[in-house]
Amino acid sequence: METSFAITGKGYVIVAADSTAARSIVKMKVDEDKIKELSSHLLMAYSGEPGDTVQFAEFVERNIRLYQIRNLYPLRPAAAASWIRRALAESLRSRNPYSVNLLLGGYDLADHTPNLYWVDYLGTVVEVPFAAHGYGSYFALSLLDRYHDPEASLEEGLATLRRCIDEVSKRLVVSPGNYKVKVVDKDGVREIEL
Repeated sequence: METSFAITGKGYVIVAADSTAARSIVKMKVDEDKIKELSSHLLMAYSGEPGDTVQFAEFVERNIRLYQIRNLYPLRPAAAASWIRRALAESLRSRNPYSVNLLLGGYDLADHTPNLYWVDYLGTVVEVPFAAHGYGSYFALSLLDRYHDPEASLEEGLATLRRCIDEVSKRLVVSPGNYKVKVVDKDGVREIEL
């Protein structure tokens, strides 16, 4: 019952993911961080099969850091999304495909724009103004469609995110519980309490 959301606004991307690690009907952990900081201005929320998600997230993080070490500058969000798409597409054609869905949010320091990419386990990548994965997306996407404003301040974006979380907790049979929320903007990545 994993759920993750992401919203862009005026100069920021908010990424939120539930913090529950569960298998079947059993909660294993309630403080799991499912948002990986790939670089100083790049975040990735992941969901899917537990082993695949952690392994793929660490694989992506290490390769993006290796790129920065080799080239002395970080990957921009669009380039990172393309590299991740290629890695997922290659794994899909192997004997051990990753079953991972991602939300990639970043702030492009060259263009001074926030970017958000929706990525699924088949290697599909789409740049979007807002996104969601998991069972919560059935309820949240209509709210995001109605209340999302690309010129919204950070406080307005957080209010929209709270609406989504409240709706999911009210409507979903098994509510995810707590969420980790991180923001990336011109100042970098930081965690925010709701």
